[in-house]
Amino acid sequence: MKLRDLLRHLEAHGCELLREGAKHSVYVNRSARKTSTVPRHREVDDFLAHKICRDLDVPRPDA
Repeated sequence: MKLRDLLRHLEAHGCELLREGAKHSVYVNRSARKTSTVPRHREVDDFLAHKICRDLDVPRPDA
């Protein structure tokens, strides 16, 4: 899955960027009080994308 598609999906479901690290971005879902790190690569493995969504209590993307 493309990184920009994953980020659009997360932001569409109420997640927002908390902070930037050296190689990862930290996203937070404030309503669920959950956080997850998202690697900054052009492609994100589908398994990892599903794990990030599960960590943030967001529905899985239909990729």
